[in-house]
Amino acid sequence: MDKGADYRCWDELIPDALGLIFQNLSLQEKLAVVPRVCKSWGKVIAGPYCWQDIDIEDWSNMAEPEPDTVDRLLRMLIARSSPLRKLCVAELQNDLMFSFIAEHASSLQTLRLPRSNISDVIVEQVAGRLSTVASLDLSYCAKIGARGLEAIGKHCKSLTGLRRNMHPIDMDGKLSQEDEAHSIAMTMPKLKQLEIAYLLVETESVLEIISNCPELELLDLRGCWNVKLDEKWLKEKFPKLKVLGPLIVDHYERNNWEFCSDFSESFYDSDSFEGMWDDDESLELRFYDGFDDDTVYDWPPSP
Repeated sequence: MDKGADYRCWDELIPDALGLIFQNLSLQEKLAVVPRVCKSWGKVIAGPYCWQDIDIEDWSNMAEPEPDTVDRLLRMLIARSSPLRKLCVAELQNDLMFSFIAEHASSLQTLRLPRSNISDVIVEQVAGRLSTVASLDLSYCAKIGARGLEAIGKHCKSLTGLRRNMHPIDMDGKLSQEDEAHSIAMTMPKLKQLEIAYLLVETESVLEIISNCPELELLDLRGCWNVKLDEKWLKEKFPKLKVLGPLIVDHYERNNWEFCSDFSESFYDSDSFEGMWDDDESLELRFYDGFDDDTVYDWPPSP
């Protein structure tokens, strides 16, 4: 056997192959480690091969970055994706960023935007660009209501999964969300999974959803206290449908993100942001170990 026969020339792999490999790395590794290995790897990570699936939801949850930091990072990554198939980020701060996402959504299949500050108005304006979305998470988006859901349903004909969970605190002062349930029932017939935990709905609205969504396999009603369903009737009429709730089998807990202790409150030093995708520069991102404050809490997860 020749000396070095087992040596693998990783830097000589075609960009597509390297991109597939790099997709399995964490966001931190892709942005702060890989670009420093060699120029060829830096060019791959700066190209579209690694960013068809963009998931910065965990970081945007726990790091509590400045809104402008999130927007700039998203714009940078989305601009490099080709095509964008999956996007997960929490707490978008404005309609403008949602509009930017929609402009690059021609191949988007999964979109998760929990706790985002986006409105019915912008959803109605850009929903037509989200026609390929099959899985959508608009949980805890307090400014979105029946109008936005109706627009989504009318334009997203491939939609099979919707998460519209709400936080009990957000329900304070609200009398009903029957109109949201009606919008779902009338415009989303292909749903297979639907989560509407803590939505203020009645039994009749839920039955309307079940009747108009014949492919429904999972319905999360935890915290929907006014819903009373006949379990025996459901099993006989819809044997494939699994219903969770309305009783709560778990509870909300404050989460210290112990499993993510290697992240900091700052994802990167914003001064190093400019030019990070230039071909002649390596990607400059600075990570720090640990939180300065041990009491960093996230919004509660889906009930």
